Order: sequence, then C-alpha cells, then structure tokens
Amino acid sequence: MDVRRAAERYPGGDPQAGIDSWHAFSFGPHYDPGNLRFGAVIACNEEHLAPGAGFDEHPHSHTEIVTWVIEGELTHRDSTGHETKVRPGDVQHLSAAAGVRHVERNDGPAPLTFLQMWLTPGTPGGEPSYEIIPGIADSTPYAVPAAGAMLHVRRLARGERTAVPDGAYVYVHVVRGEVALAGEPLGAGDSTRITGAEGLEAVGATAAELLMWEMTG
Repeated sequence: MDVRRAAERYPGGDPQAGIDSWHAFSFGPHYDPGNLRFGAVIACNEEHLAPGAGFDEHPHSHTEIVTWVIEGELTHRDSTGHETKVRPGDVQHLSAAAGVRHVERNDGPAPLTFLQMWLTPGTPGGEPSYEIIPGIADSTPYAVPAAGAMLHVRRLARGERTAVPDGAYVYVHVVRGEVALAGEPLGAGDSTRITGAEGLEAVGATAAELLMWEMTG
C-alpha cells in the first residue's frame, strides 16, 4: 500500500477565473517522473469551479475520462453532440479515442466540485463515445473495458465495512468522510495505491464515500 495524502497533491487551475485544481498525479507544469501513473490511472484531479467558471473547449485523445460530481452540477458539452448535466451520484464516461473536444462548466448558482479520473486505453484510436449512468448504486460496478478497469462506488455508514476488490492494481480515493483501510486512517482527498490487493477491508470511521478502481494492469 502506497498512501498519498490530500495535502501532497499538486495545486493547479486558475483561481482568478474561479478554478482551483488538485492533482494526485504528475500533471501540467508539475512534472514528477516518479508519479506518472498507477495501473491504467494517469490522472485523478479534484476540480473546484465557482458559479459561472469552467473549462472552455479543449481537446483530448487516447484517454478514458470518468467524472464523479461531489457537489453542485456540471454542464458538459462535446464535439460528438452530447450536452448533459452531471449530478452527484452520476458516472460520466467520455472515451476520447482518436480525438474529441469538450466544454465543462458550472452554469449553476452554487459551487461545483468534481473528481475527474483519466485512464489509458490498451489500444489507442477508434471512435469517441459518451455515456452517463444516473445515480449508480453501490452494488453496480462500472466497467471501462478499454482500460481493463472496473470502478466500484462505496458509501459507508460509521462502523460499516466493505471489501476492497482483489486485483493486480487497486486505486482507492476517499471522496468524503474518514475510513480505515487495512488499519491505515484515510480522510477526504487521501488515496492509496495497492499492488496485489487481496482480502483487504475498509471501515467507515465516519459516514464516508469511496471510489475504488480495480485494474488488471
């Protein structure tokens, strides 16, 4: 287990434009050759957008982009013609494939916080695609086959236990609350990278929400 604390993330964004970002992996000007990826995950960015703030149209390619809204409402538009509102509990997946452009904005009256995770596909290229799963349940893992990955959502009450998926690579991010994972205390924004995960449990020290990526490589 390799534990990374929220305070160790790289700051980014544009605070004057109402954008604050926290990057768990090497990103943009914060180049760290020892922190480029874990399994298929190459980015885990926590984005804070003030009302009216957002990311203007920009390109992506050869990346599986999965977004999880923590609070507020995200407006998303892309060059394949999709325009959606993404709310807490929804899983949004944009497969950039050979190339796609999109816009992400906070068009609502309240602050927006979302987590965006980028995964590398096993085979680059192809046609871009888009999917949104409203209100995903804890018992329904979300597969990203192109990256050999499965996302597990867990919402825990205080004292409640949940199994960590067994896998070659497992990335766990605490969205909110506090948990103990294999006895290690983790708080909101903390994460852990587990190689050869087997028989591990997470226990809610408070009410908590976890995102866990189970990956083959």
